[in-house]
Amino acid sequence: MRVYGLHAGLIALLLALHFVLPAYHHGNLARVMVLASYAMGYNLLFGYTGLLSLGHALFFAAGMYGMGLGVQHLGLSPAPALLAGLGAGAVVSAGLAALALRTGGVAFMIVTLMFAQAGYLTVLYFGAYTRGDEGFVIQQAQRMLWGIDLSDPGNRYLAALILFGCCLMLSLWLVRAPFGRVLVAIRENEERVRMLGYDVFAHKFAAMVISGTMAGAAGAAYGLLFGYAGATFASVQYSIFPLLWVLLGGAGTVLGPFIGTLFMFYLIDLSSGITTAYMLIAGVALVLLTLFAPQGLMGEVRRRLWRGLP
Repeated sequence: MRVYGLHAGLIALLLALHFVLPAYHHGNLARVMVLASYAMGYNLLFGYTGLLSLGHALFFAAGMYGMGLGVQHLGLSPAPALLAGLGAGAVVSAGLAALALRTGGVAFMIVTLMFAQAGYLTVLYFGAYTRGDEGFVIQQAQRMLWGIDLSDPGNRYLAALILFGCCLMLSLWLVRAPFGRVLVAIRENEERVRMLGYDVFAHKFAAMVISGTMAGAAGAAYGLLFGYAGATFASVQYSIFPLLWVLLGGAGTVLGPFIGTLFMFYLIDLSSGITTAYMLIAGVALVLLTLFAPQGLMGEVRRRLWRGLP
């Protein structure tokens, strides 16, 4: 009950902040919640299953373009467009899982990176539809969900909170269920899990599809809530970002992706107001965290204060 109370308390806190935050931080926190949902999907694969992917931008972009192209070219309303984005993330992740999981270790990293780059180049090649690096704007009239204007800052924040809350509680339930325990066992000793009779490939496949579907949902929500879809979100940097967020917050912790995303977002935001070399400040902070908190922020909390923190 303490564990579920902690995570439900975070959702309640974010809901309370909706009524008190100034406009600038209100908008930033909505963006952080969507990106943290993306990071939670990544954490399920990397933090709990032990599979280091460098191609998660492919799933994020699949969700974004599955939603965006449906709205832009097929005239879909937001509800079916979001389902299209969710389906695109699931299909692409299942296809990549069937191929990439035949490898392991460094080879898995390279294969996922290659497919993500292929996805990025595909977005650029079909620029007549995707508008390439320029991207396209989703108009306010196309962002009305059941009569609710998602371009309104208040509605956008609440929609981001709903997505974040669903991903958070789903992640918590998964990692505490027998399925999640098997994933952790695969991370720790894959051969022993296989010897015990578990289907390792099936568990890895399921973890990758769930992870990719969550990333696709985040991509679709990001495009719809913030009204833009562009090839930048399919580039390699959006495969590196969730890795950094998860490492900063604590890989293998449910709250780690949110803490890491929030920390990195505001670190870059504040340092960019000081100098144009803001990534240097971010890099120094990352090095210091790696040295003094090698398990990430929430990982250190679990190690020092609460051993049972999931």
